[in-house]
Amino acid sequence: MVKSVPYHPFLIEQLKDPAYSAGYLTLFLNEQEEGDLDIGIFPSALKEVFEALGEPNMSADEAKLHLDKLDVLMSHNGMATIYALANWLNALGLKLTVAVAQEEGEESGSVSDVELVEVGNV
Repeated sequence: MVKSVPYHPFLIEQLKDPAYSAGYLTLFLNEQEEGDLDIGIFPSALKEVFEALGEPNMSADEAKLHLDKLDVLMSHNGMATIYALANWLNALGLKLTVAVAQEEGEESGSVSDVELVEVGNV
């Protein structure tokens, strides 16, 4: 009989791949665009990505400061929040991007999937 793997350790192991982490966060952002995201879930997803990508590369003090920044960041609204999130992700080796939304009926991989703007590489 196959034993099940506990979800959280399995997820963190998968999120150690930056491409997987980027896709994971993109999934949550896409759900938000469609109105399906519970806003309380996104900070949890960010913390999971941090656990996988940030904690192993930071001291305990640096990790605490980085998580504290996330808590402050998620408590604000407005334009500054976007730039702060981009900088927060950049410290984990990720970047926040903007792309053209896919039109209904348009196939994936078309021109609409081209990355237009990168934020946080300043």
